[in-house]
Amino acid sequence: MTAKILVRYGEIALKGKNRGQFEQQLLRNLKAAVSYYGGKVERMHGRFMVTGPGQNSDKLIDNLSRVFGVVSVSPVRESALDLEEIKMLASEMAGSIPAGRNSFKIETRRSNKKFPYKSPEISELLGAHLLRLNPALTVNLKQPDFKLSVEIGFSKAYLYLDRVAGPGGLPVGISGRSLLLLSGGIDSPVAGWLAMKRGLFMEALHFHSFPFTSRRSQEKAADLCRRLALYSSKIPLHMISVTAIQKEINANCPEDLAIILLRRMMYRLAEKLSSIRELQALVTGESLGQVASQTLESINVIGQATEMLVLRPLVGLDKREIIDIAVKIDSYETSILPYEDCCTIFQPKSPVTKPKAEIIENHEKSLDIKGLLNEAFESLETTIIKRD
Repeated sequence: MTAKILVRYGEIALKGKNRGQFEQQLLRNLKAAVSYYGGKVERMHGRFMVTGPGQNSDKLIDNLSRVFGVVSVSPVRESALDLEEIKMLASEMAGSIPAGRNSFKIETRRSNKKFPYKSPEISELLGAHLLRLNPALTVNLKQPDFKLSVEIGFSKAYLYLDRVAGPGGLPVGISGRSLLLLSGGIDSPVAGWLAMKRGLFMEALHFHSFPFTSRRSQEKAADLCRRLALYSSKIPLHMISVTAIQKEINANCPEDLAIILLRRMMYRLAEKLSSIRELQALVTGESLGQVASQTLESINVIGQATEMLVLRPLVGLDKREIIDIAVKIDSYETSILPYEDCCTIFQPKSPVTKPKAEIIENHEKSLDIKGLLNEAFESLETTIIKRD
């Protein structure tokens, strides 16, 4: 049996003259989401139709419901553009509803204006048909036990009972290419997810301090990347060791400035990698005022280390809001695993909260910045994390 799944999109429909570009990008992303399970994608009027092996229906729906740009998906039954055949299919589908769920609503959308009945008429005719067949049924337009939806297309009619929500937003890749600074914490995966929701293709960069941090911290970053890859066809994950940089900072600079100095070096490494990978922006998990390195003064001084655009999707969210999203995208349980990252093992007892740029730059003179960056960059390792 062949599975047929109707895919709806929302914000894209408002893009005016650029709508075609957004639809084409969404089409590419949908194809990537279903190809592994034998799915094929067909463009319809304001919709997409996915067909695939019936045994893979659940997998296809799950993948489609994670594609940014998708508002919702529904497994559908197909009928000819004949009212009597539509009635027969409607009664068959209503008959599959468990006993006790007796109130219903019919909702019709008619893309094909040549079909001889208008949407309200179709709903009324189907509703009357179901009531004649089963007197126990009742119509409830506000809170029905089940809703039977009908879409009148140009070649077929489609009926469905279920609607699975998608993430909405814009299709990944339509807004450009970015680099996520992926730590092992709660915030950065959420920042990456929100950036992808606005159409950014994402690569990720994780800094580690092996052997001061275990390999498990790197595996944790890869696991977080796998959660994000469920919403994208793939995410290149880059790993860079900053062990030598941290040693030099701790040996030559004040302890309370260590995190600020380290983060500035991270930004420089991210900028160098972005230049090679042709990435246009950095994405960070910074949330204003959350920790010492995320005060307005700290964010400003750290950001001055790069000329790249730095996006901070979490800047206005509190911790509870961030955690709620982390739970929603299933990254939270991985994020709280107790494996230290490079920023926690050398955390100063009293980090400076209002750093001055001139003071930071003066201390950087004691560091061989170019040499340290080149040495760190030689440790670069890249893995492609795929959805399936």
